[in-house]
Amino acid sequence: MDHNEAGRFWNDSAESWTMLARAGYDVYRDHLNTPAFFAMLPNVEGLSGLDIGCGEGFNTRLLAERGARMNAIDISSVFISYAQQAEEEMPRGIAYQVASAVDLPFADASFDFAASFMTLMDVPETDRALAECYRVVKPGGFLQFSIAHPCYDTPYRRNLRDDQHRTYAIEVAKYFEGSEGEVDEWLFKAAPAHARQGLRKFSIPRFRRTLSFWLNLLIDTGFRLEHVEEPRPSDETVAACPELQDAQVVAYFLHMRARKS
Repeated sequence: MDHNEAGRFWNDSAESWTMLARAGYDVYRDHLNTPAFFAMLPNVEGLSGLDIGCGEGFNTRLLAERGARMNAIDISSVFISYAQQAEEEMPRGIAYQVASAVDLPFADASFDFAASFMTLMDVPETDRALAECYRVVKPGGFLQFSIAHPCYDTPYRRNLRDDQHRTYAIEVAKYFEGSEGEVDEWLFKAAPAHARQGLRKFSIPRFRRTLSFWLNLLIDTGFRLEHVEEPRPSDETVAACPELQDAQVVAYFLHMRARKS
């Protein structure tokens, strides 16, 4: 499977994804992943930035609210349509366009930074995507991205819960086998039945890589690793959003920032 075929799966899933996410059912994003990403992000006020794999533009808008001058791309025309609609309704100066992460339609050294939220792990040509990130960032600029944690997003994973339905362990296996386009079908678990009714399930191809793959790819591409985080929700966050309790047991997400020399 190449990036074009993977993109068709995402385009087919974009309508359901946007509806449920905008209704507040992407709780891991809203209450853990995105807040942690922005807590780690350097000051971007006045900087030019590119959001790679922007989806319907949720995080792009937050970057613009931080004062960055944003461009954004996604391979899904449905996602871009929703993002542009939001820009028309509440302008933030964001330029969106349909494009692939492996063929960015920008000149070399166009941006002070690039950001990618939970996207690069879904590109089968991972090396080409990282090379494109490196190419479009100015010398001295940075790439910050989040991915599913390679150690816990394995082909086999089972959530072990006690009699009170609280997670006490995550059982994982087949870490070294990875995945090359196996398709998972699901919807956000936080969405109640009435919200899911009539919606098409997400059909998402998986391209799982090891942790060493990601680290070595960053180094081989020319980036200098600068900061790493494994977000964990606080007790206060879990009290407000109990669905996140399992994310206190293992790290579901990995955030990395790397600098172009």
